[in-house]
Amino acid sequence: MNKLILLRGNSGSGKTSAARVLQKRFGFNTMLISHDMVRMQMLHVWGKDGIAASQPLLIELVRYGKEHSQVTILEGVLDSKEYRELFDVCAELFGKEIYAYYYDLPFEETLLRHQTKANHNDFGEADMRRWWREKDVLPMIPETILTQEITLEEAVEQIYQKVTS
Repeated sequence: MNKLILLRGNSGSGKTSAARVLQKRFGFNTMLISHDMVRMQMLHVWGKDGIAASQPLLIELVRYGKEHSQVTILEGVLDSKEYRELFDVCAELFGKEIYAYYYDLPFEETLLRHQTKANHNDFGEADMRRWWREKDVLPMIPETILTQEITLEEAVEQIYQKVTS
């Protein structure tokens, strides 16, 4: 049975780091779909244009993952309202085989984590405040909440154990 891991949260939460470690941990035939990669690198779009342009491609990539990968990992900020169509498709395709996690961290913690990233000079506090969504949990897919007290290693282990049990 194919499974979808959904990692969401504000910028600087730890989604991308966890997704990369999980892909290595699951190994062969694990597809990683990074919202930032699709939006900024593949399509080179931002803002509302980025949502309109990236959502159809994200949907197609999730479909591809369902057909061709044992585990698909989708990670990104992915606003619950703006990407509603994507989440509806995920729910339809994967049903009970969705393992969804939402990083619920204080803004100050995301700022601290952002400073440790390689791209920390690409954007700063003002951008992160503009993008901030408070407790943007999904209404249609139950999400497990990950807090600042959970380390990267603990989050990865928790997710891995849940998906493989």
